[in-house]
Amino acid sequence: MALPVQTCSRRGGQAYRYLTAFLNQQRSYASAAAEKDVVVIGGGPGGYVAAIKAGQLGLSVACVEGRGTLGGTCLNVGCIPSKALLNSSHMYADAKHHFKNYGINVGEVSYDFSAIQKQKDTAVAGLTKGIEGLFKKNKVDYLKGWGKLVSGNEVEVAGLDGATTRLRAKNILIATGSEVTPLPGVPIDEEKIVSSTGALALKSVPREMVVIGAGYIGLEMGSVYQRLGAQVTVVEFLDNIVPTMDAEVRRAFHRSLEKQGLKFKMATKVTKGEVVDGRVKLTLEPAKGGAAESMECDVCLVSIGRRPFTKGLGLENVGVKTDSRGRVEIDSHFRTSVPSVYAIGDVVPGPMLAHKAEEDGVAAVEIMAGKHGHVNYATVPSICYTHPEVASVGMTEDEAKGKGHEVKVGKFPLMANSRARAVGDTDGMVKVVADKKTDKLLGVHIMGPNAGEMIHEAALALEYGASAEDIARTCHGHPTLSEAVKEAALAASFGKAIHM
Repeated sequence: MALPVQTCSRRGGQAYRYLTAFLNQQRSYASAAAEKDVVVIGGGPGGYVAAIKAGQLGLSVACVEGRGTLGGTCLNVGCIPSKALLNSSHMYADAKHHFKNYGINVGEVSYDFSAIQKQKDTAVAGLTKGIEGLFKKNKVDYLKGWGKLVSGNEVEVAGLDGATTRLRAKNILIATGSEVTPLPGVPIDEEKIVSSTGALALKSVPREMVVIGAGYIGLEMGSVYQRLGAQVTVVEFLDNIVPTMDAEVRRAFHRSLEKQGLKFKMATKVTKGEVVDGRVKLTLEPAKGGAAESMECDVCLVSIGRRPFTKGLGLENVGVKTDSRGRVEIDSHFRTSVPSVYAIGDVVPGPMLAHKAEEDGVAAVEIMAGKHGHVNYATVPSICYTHPEVASVGMTEDEAKGKGHEVKVGKFPLMANSRARAVGDTDGMVKVVADKKTDKLLGVHIMGPNAGEMIHEAALALEYGASAEDIARTCHGHPTLSEAVKEAALAASFGKAIHM
């Protein structure tokens, strides 16, 4: 084929380009001719972890990701960058408002927002490259492009380089995650009216910010900009913030956020949003009906949830069924209505959490490898990374009662915890919910510093079917925040904590 290419190159550029593109496509098809054990569509927490695990199990695997970088929403425009901003803003607020309480004098405190953003971006870049390194280590083929199902055993990849590749696989795993749920009447431009993606990339801190939605993402991002000096108002359609939280903990959390300076408009809906003369103008109404009012701000964050991202996957072409909410229907082994096609993470029912997607991915490829993968969704923790953090695992008190349990509850305030008092960070509590007859642990809810780290003791206890007394009789190091978990377990199991 060398002679025609040379001839075409002498005769004219257009013919040469056509033939070169054709040859490149043929080479792509040839390189992908060998059938893989599994092709993963999506390189987020669920997809890349599944691909790595498949490689570790000895399966031949390829991962297709259209973003151009691995890690999905979580690493690129979600969990990781938001935690970087939360940490920077918390350090600034601590230095400005609390260092003097520790006897540390720092004078006038200021921040460089561009440097804060740079630190966030550096962390993200390092982690994405790290995943690429893990792919190489575990012999995972990485294709940069958008995958589409051609059949139950074929994936067509529209490469970011313009080439098209077709992969054959014994099994296909859909792990394409989720996208921001739009709010009708409030168009997102990612500059003035932003999603969580735009909120992570603002060029400056707004003077006034409205957050639509009092869920985890909205409260986290609202906290970031409130700490950095913005006047933040959170507008929520429901009567309560974060409705999945234990009611008692949620009320304490709401009070804590208000004390920090966040303002809330509950039971309120936003019906319209537009940018006029550089300002965002919003129209609000009571959720149950009533007179409309207007509100203005510099930046509005739309954060009303996320929805499965399946656009362009070709599910309908191969017979993969979805439900009324756009989620891919699966059985208990992650199989879709097409037996060779599996799905995990945010595209299937269950909590939209990165760590849940990871566990899904591991279990799915274990099943493909003939093993017995399983995920216990009753022990998946959830964490809100504000300050104080709020972390939960298992049932809330109301959920436990709703499922027929006669419950007993043990609570312990961080104000009575030695470590919290020593470091001057006492806003919070631990609440343990157990069955009154059997003492079996049903749920644990923690509000306080490092709650997201402390919750895993409870997750492990629930996984092994522990009782409240099992935690209460386990020796905890002193002085630690984790002692509050032991004390709450003592209160649940024996009716009284030691230090209260």
